[in-house]
Amino acid sequence: MLKIAVRDLQRGPVDTDGEVSPSDPVFAGLDLPLDGPVSVEGQLQATEGDDFLWRGVIRATATIACRRCLADVQVQLRRDVDVLLSSDPEAADDPSVYPLPEAALQIDLTGVVREELALEVPAFVLCREDCAGLCPTCGADLNAGPCACVRSAEPA
Repeated sequence: MLKIAVRDLQRGPVDTDGEVSPSDPVFAGLDLPLDGPVSVEGQLQATEGDDFLWRGVIRATATIACRRCLADVQVQLRRDVDVLLSSDPEAADDPSVYPLPEAALQIDLTGVVREELALEVPAFVLCREDCAGLCPTCGADLNAGPCACVRSAEPA
């Protein structure tokens, strides 16, 4: 359950366990090839004023191209989340606070899941540390062995 009514939070913390489908529109434009649903576990609670604190864990698996040889690499993503959601206009400029509409009746955590998952994706993925990459001339995968290109002799 990733959409929580504010009135439910007045009674105490609410568990936020659920899954978000990789085809959910919230992931549109993210360019992250998810291999299955995104798993979310956590708890949302009201704090002072109209603020809410969400603590949880986001887990997903994605297939990302190796930066050297372009082979597909399955990457396990896990993000521990501890975020504040607020409708306070003064907090709107704080990048660590997720904005809420004033007098919100429901809190939808799927946008937070999207952003936090995007932050967890590594900038560069390698299929292995010693990946040889691709030949710059013919494009052959050098992990499979040397290519047929004739190498010019290096200057002495």
